[in-house]
Amino acid sequence: MFKKWLLALCVSGFALNVCAAPDGSGSATANAPANANATAVASATGSEASVRKAILSLAPDATIASIQASPIPGFYQVITDGQLVYVSADGKFLLNGDLIDVARKKNISNDGWASFRKAELAKVPASDRIVFAPANPRYRVTVFTDVNCAYCRALHEHVAEFNKAGIALEYVAWPRDGVTNPAGRNTETYNEMVSVWCASNRNAAFTAAKEGHMPKSATCANPVKQQFDLGVKLGITGTPTIIASDGTMLGGYITPEEMLRLLSKGS
Repeated sequence: MFKKWLLALCVSGFALNVCAAPDGSGSATANAPANANATAVASATGSEASVRKAILSLAPDATIASIQASPIPGFYQVITDGQLVYVSADGKFLLNGDLIDVARKKNISNDGWASFRKAELAKVPASDRIVFAPANPRYRVTVFTDVNCAYCRALHEHVAEFNKAGIALEYVAWPRDGVTNPAGRNTETYNEMVSVWCASNRNAAFTAAKEGHMPKSATCANPVKQQFDLGVKLGITGTPTIIASDGTMLGGYITPEEMLRLLSKGS
């Protein structure tokens, strides 16, 4: 995976250099030839192909989720295997790190992640989530959770307070031990979460599991593996991870008061 390659490169002490490729496309005008747009599209397509080739040359098994234009002239923003990097249009250079707009004092990389998360989470149907919500929620957040982690359990202890504050918690599965162990067998946490998602009363089974009660073993067609894979794709590294409806990552364990403050600030 690309993430492993990137980590290995950083640990080895190699520096990732950046050099913007010259932009010779010029500015479009009202009197541009009729085929100017077609030329621009072809150029962009060629550049994206170079970017894709560059990523795969470093990590042949990488899964490239998104290639978008970047605010850095001559570079593209790429999301692959839970990592956001910038790659030059000619595929010669890769930049790993946050992009800061100095004038606005804003982390542009966070904006890129937020847009991507929002789009991907919109594909997860409500029927695949375990939802604890008030009648008319003011806010909805997605929570990547594990049934056994201490902070996940602490968060769920306050579910009534979150709901009272007008916040709906929409849980998706992210077993911290992964789906399978080194021997290729399903992890215990994965099996527990499948049992919860397959329970006749998901919410009750979920709460019971958070209280330390082993769920009754059950299997069915379920979204647990897909949700775990989605979390990896979105850069999730631990639980709980809370994401606002606009794709902004709010953090891990947060009190109802703090979450309401953060959501109010972003609205």
